[in-house]
Amino acid sequence: MTRIAVYPGSFDPLTRGHLDILQRSVGLFDKVIIGVAVNSNKSLLFSIEERIEFIREATKGWENLEIDTFEGLTVDYCKKRGAKSIIRGLRAVTDFDYEYAISLMNKKLAPEVETIFLMSSNDYSFVSSTIVKEVARHGRDVSAQVPEHVSKALLKKLYHK
Repeated sequence: MTRIAVYPGSFDPLTRGHLDILQRSVGLFDKVIIGVAVNSNKSLLFSIEERIEFIREATKGWENLEIDTFEGLTVDYCKKRGAKSIIRGLRAVTDFDYEYAISLMNKKLAPEVETIFLMSSNDYSFVSSTIVKEVARHGRDVSAQVPEHVSKALLKKLYHK
């Protein structure tokens, strides 16, 4: 039986923290599907195509990885794809409260799907897409928090419209 997991998110933009969680996940599962959310309640800076390209570029050559998009509930997407696990990264206690509540609802909706929490590495415990965008909007360097191609895209998007 193939162990399939979904790592869902908006990835707007992709950060080194996302990549850290993803890199550890591909070692735990036979296949990891990065599910890029199409309809997110977040205010998005990058298009779905741009976000997918960021991930594709950053994970070039990685094994057992697939990039896909989805709309709706993550558990419904997991069932559709045959995934038994949802991967979620935790940076701090505040993340846990939010993610735990979602995992409880997911368990009610799809008891066969488990949520797997991975703690972020210390180097990325403060990194979030929201913070990265805010720092970049103020002209500060975010190349330590995002891959180089994402940093360049951020600067281009924010300052060369």
